[in-house]
Amino acid sequence: MILSHFMLSYFYAIPGIVLVVVGIYVGICVLFYFLQDYFFFRPEKLPKNFQYKYPFPFEEVSFDMEDGGFVNGIYFEVPNSLGVVYYLKGNSRSVKGWGKFARDFLGKGYDFFMVDYRGFGKSDGKRTEKILFQDAQYMYRWLSKKYKEENIVVLGRSFGSGVAARIASWNNPKMLILDSPYYSFKKLTARFGFFIPLNQLLRYKIMTNQFLKVTDCPIHIIHGTADNLIPFKHSQKLKDEHGDKVKLYPIEGGHHNDLPDFEEFHDTLYDILTKAPIEEFH
Repeated sequence: MILSHFMLSYFYAIPGIVLVVVGIYVGICVLFYFLQDYFFFRPEKLPKNFQYKYPFPFEEVSFDMEDGGFVNGIYFEVPNSLGVVYYLKGNSRSVKGWGKFARDFLGKGYDFFMVDYRGFGKSDGKRTEKILFQDAQYMYRWLSKKYKEENIVVLGRSFGSGVAARIASWNNPKMLILDSPYYSFKKLTARFGFFIPLNQLLRYKIMTNQFLKVTDCPIHIIHGTADNLIPFKHSQKLKDEHGDKVKLYPIEGGHHNDLPDFEEFHDTLYDILTKAPIEEFH
């Protein structure tokens, strides 16, 4: 009798439990939708009067966008350069810190150009996937007035890899280099948010795999085999789908943030950047 009463009470409690679970789930989805920018981006804001300092000559550049946004960046030039590396950075900090990577390319004979996404550094304005692509394309067109396209190298690192792939698919640069890329931002997000309806809620899908299908320039991918943030299998899958169109360079034992510590990484960059034919552009 007591057992039957307990089972009956439990039965009546089930709808309430289900409602609580559903409510928690819906709450998680709502929070994800409205707060995903806080999950995906870790910007460093800089005052407009901040002075960049680097050991190499450079120029600070700024762009007033048509929608009222503002994009700020840095531009390095070397004598008799082989071209320019257009570097699409990751999702953290600002060009204040990312600018140090210019040395990896200046020392290989290339000029270097990088801007902050909106909400990072001195850049401001509304940020969406569409705006990320539009801003990046605007910068590419700015570069194409200074260089022939066959002397523009588009390079995307981590989060920036998908943006770089989009830009390469719209244009005809000398080559596309992806450093620790994701197959798609949607697929990467699904590692952690597999229980969330991403098709409906994710605002940054960034389908790198789709962009590479319509990219005509040579594609080079460098990825650490021990990367725990963006697993190496993302790059392997991109290689498998696009065959000879993509060259994949595994850095054995490399993690997500330590590839510059590997001599093999710099040797690979050197080979990629210096073996392709160069056109006169000045």
